[in-house]
Amino acid sequence: MRTRALGLTTLMCASLVLPGVADAAAPGHGPVFPPLAGDLEAHYDFDHPVPGDPAREVDQGRSGTTLDLVNGGADMRVPDGAHPGSRHSIQTRQIDPAAEGNDDWKAGVFSPDGVPTLNAFSETTGTTVMGWFKVTGERHPAPDTTTPDPGDRFNAVGLAGVLSGDSEGHGVRALLELIEVDGELRLVALGRRVDGESSRTFAAHEDWQRLLPRGEWVFLTATFDFDDGTMALYRNGERVPGFYTDSGDPWDVEGPPEPDRTSATNPAGIKIGGSFPQNNRERNPCDCRFDSLMFFDRSLTAGEVAHQYHWARRW
Repeated sequence: MRTRALGLTTLMCASLVLPGVADAAAPGHGPVFPPLAGDLEAHYDFDHPVPGDPAREVDQGRSGTTLDLVNGGADMRVPDGAHPGSRHSIQTRQIDPAAEGNDDWKAGVFSPDGVPTLNAFSETTGTTVMGWFKVTGERHPAPDTTTPDPGDRFNAVGLAGVLSGDSEGHGVRALLELIEVDGELRLVALGRRVDGESSRTFAAHEDWQRLLPRGEWVFLTATFDFDDGTMALYRNGERVPGFYTDSGDPWDVEGPPEPDRTSATNPAGIKIGGSFPQNNRERNPCDCRFDSLMFFDRSLTAGEVAHQYHWARRW
C-alpha cells in the first residue's frame, strides 16, 4: 500500500479550500485534491462520454476502466452537476416496478474473469469509495420484481461499489449502500476482504433520509482498512457516527501474517445504482443521481476526505 504524509504541498493546497475562500477556481484547479491524484484508480464525472458512444463513460482515473450506462444509455445523462465544476450527472432508476425484467437504469462494468484494469484493488490493504449522490425517488427500497408478491420490496438500495473477484454481479469488495439493519434502512459501508468469505457492515446511526434528503446533492465517502479491520462513513467531509453490525473478526485480520490484504484477484467490476452491471438480473435499484464517483486504492484519512470535499465544492 502506498502511504503519503500531508506535507507542505498539501497544506498549501488546503489553503485554497478553507471555508470563506471565494468559490472561483484557482488556475489549474481540477476536480481532485492534488495529493490524492496518485491513488485515484477510477473516476467518473459523467462529462466525458466515449467519443461516438455516449452510452459509455471515459475513466478520468489511473485505471482507464470505461464505464457502461446500462439500459438508459445517453438518456441517463442529465444537466445537473453536483458542484460548480460539473455539468452533468447520471440518473438511475427502476423502470417497471410491476414486472420482472432487465431494463433498470444503472451503470457499471463487469467481467466474470475479473477486470484487468482494476488490478489495483487486488491484494490491497485499503479502498475508498466516494462521490456525490442525490436521491430523486420518493420511496426506497424499490418494489422487488423478482417475487410474485407485489407488496414485496428489496432490502437494500445500491449506491456505488467495487465487486469482489468472484462476484456474480452482486457480491462486493467495497460498497456504499442503503440496507436494512434489524428491519431499519440505514446508510452503510459494506466490505469483504477475502473472496467467498464473510463481509462486514458499518452502519450510520442517523436516519438515512436526514443523511440523504430527497432532491439534495450530498458528498458521501466510505473507507475500508482491510489491514486493521475498520471502516468509516463520511457525509460532506465529516465523519458519520455509526456501529458495526457484527462482532468478532469477520475479515480474519487478527494475528499473522501482516499486513492483511484483499484476495489476489481482480474485481469482477464496478456497480452503480443497482446490482448486476452485466444486465442479466435486477436487484436493489436506486432512483438517484450520481456525479464525480471516485474509487481509491487505499483507505483515505479523515483529513483527506475533508480536503477532497472542500476542494470539489470550489472547483
